[in-house]
Amino acid sequence: MAAQAAGEQELTDGFHLVIEALKLNGINTIYGVPGIPITDLGRMAQAAGMRVISFRHEQNAGNAAAIAGFLTRKPGICLTVSAPGFLNGLTALANATTNCFPMILISGSSEREIVDLQQGDYEEMDQLAVARPLCKAAFRVLHAADIGIGVARAMRAALSGRPGGVYLDLPAKLFAQVLNAETGAGSLVKVVDPAPAQIPAPAAVKRALDVLRSARRPLIILGKGAAYAQADAAIRAFVEKSGAPFLPMSMAKGLLPDTHPQCAGAARSTVLRDCDVVMLIGARLNWLLSHGKGKTWGEPHAKRFIQIDIEPKEMDSNVEIAAPLVGDIGSCVAALLDGMEGKWPASPADWSEAVRTKREENIAKMAPRLMKNSAPMDFHGALGALRTVIKSRPDTILVNEGANTLDLARGIIDMYQPRKRLDVGTWGVMGIGMGYAIAAAIETGNPVLAVVGDSAFGFSGMEVETICRYQLPVCVVVFNNNGIYRGTDVNAAGGTDPATTVFVKDARYDRIAEAFGGAGGHATTPDELARAVNKAIELRRPTLINAVIDPAAGSESGRIGNLNPQSVLKKRQ
Repeated sequence: MAAQAAGEQELTDGFHLVIEALKLNGINTIYGVPGIPITDLGRMAQAAGMRVISFRHEQNAGNAAAIAGFLTRKPGICLTVSAPGFLNGLTALANATTNCFPMILISGSSEREIVDLQQGDYEEMDQLAVARPLCKAAFRVLHAADIGIGVARAMRAALSGRPGGVYLDLPAKLFAQVLNAETGAGSLVKVVDPAPAQIPAPAAVKRALDVLRSARRPLIILGKGAAYAQADAAIRAFVEKSGAPFLPMSMAKGLLPDTHPQCAGAARSTVLRDCDVVMLIGARLNWLLSHGKGKTWGEPHAKRFIQIDIEPKEMDSNVEIAAPLVGDIGSCVAALLDGMEGKWPASPADWSEAVRTKREENIAKMAPRLMKNSAPMDFHGALGALRTVIKSRPDTILVNEGANTLDLARGIIDMYQPRKRLDVGTWGVMGIGMGYAIAAAIETGNPVLAVVGDSAFGFSGMEVETICRYQLPVCVVVFNNNGIYRGTDVNAAGGTDPATTVFVKDARYDRIAEAFGGAGGHATTPDELARAVNKAIELRRPTLINAVIDPAAGSESGRIGNLNPQSVLKKRQ
């Protein structure tokens, strides 16, 4: 608390109450961009022993806060200035909510009496009204005595039930409000059990096990919710006892190693098409799983679904759920294991053998492409080199974004430990790369390998300066094929303007890191790339490697080209 001379009375103010409220609830890191009216809040937080990481753009700071929430199961805090800074952070807040990452966006704001009369204050905006539709909850604190309750409500909203993003609006006048220090201390709230266990109903557990036991071709799908739950040992025990093949969604990779004999990642199409019972653990039947419908699923009406989710409204969102299991993942999986006591029937041998055969066939078919040591590289050769790096350094956190760079890496790079793969998630948004990489390094201390396409890198590339400023063990690899999808498109109208998807030819992204005192690398073959990345991880030095990819490599929108509408007139030409 701040001690100020006022006779015998000790005083505090809004600045210090915000800081103390966060610290009381175990928050020790803030991500943000300083400016009016929150510059002093950042300075004071740092002086109070908190780590304050200053970014170059609020969206990147917000992405860092969001993934910090995923990794720690505590709300990541993003601090921004008013209006434009708040709006910059809002994309990350909405993305955190969509992905169920606990995050709190705290923004300074204009004064209510001016905003409500629209009198034209500095950066005037009704930020609370703008934020509400895009996050899980939104609150405004007007009085210093309510800061403790405001922070507590934001914490509980971000963590309880299905986690998500919360907005906390702090008008500028709030920070300078003064009150008695003892009164201020008494107003602070330590949140108790913000995410209580939600125990599934015994009848629901029995129903789920009965459906699973009846399967001839069972499949377990693990989503990033399973990774967030940090019930790793229980999930592994359940999967192994069931004997069923499992399919990890991208951020669930590593809950069980991708090399596990039950892993069906390399036989994805086969298991989705041919399974008859599907258990979803922390995964949603959204676009990433073709909504549980269509040709991807073969005969979807012949399938029965079991779904574990803490949100009851998620059930039946796309297809009928035969056995909904509502509760937190840790409690649900523990209850399932208890119900499997004794001898559990083995997964049908013909099904396990069919999946194993297809997996090995696909792995063998892919192997020569991953070993290709050509110059310039194609995506498979480059990712094959990085695959060997992660295999030898499994504690490295992989951050991944792009189109082809993302879609191909999901299937090529095996993961061996939970929460070591971070990517674009449910929305598939671009620009998460540097924010995620920074937060991953800060929250875990592990080395980070960020593998990004040249287009994706452009959304957050200036944060390389942040990586260098804080001397973080982050190695960024930019897959540079001179454009979006590929660098060979041409302007159909002729003229001097380049095609809309083409970038500067043969750009040297590595020199950006060198400009800020980091290390640069330039790789033209997979062997060079592997050597450069291994060196960067070994030295734990900020590094950016320009990986030269054949400009003709790549396909439109990676593996989701079907989502890109095509002109009917173009088809007729």
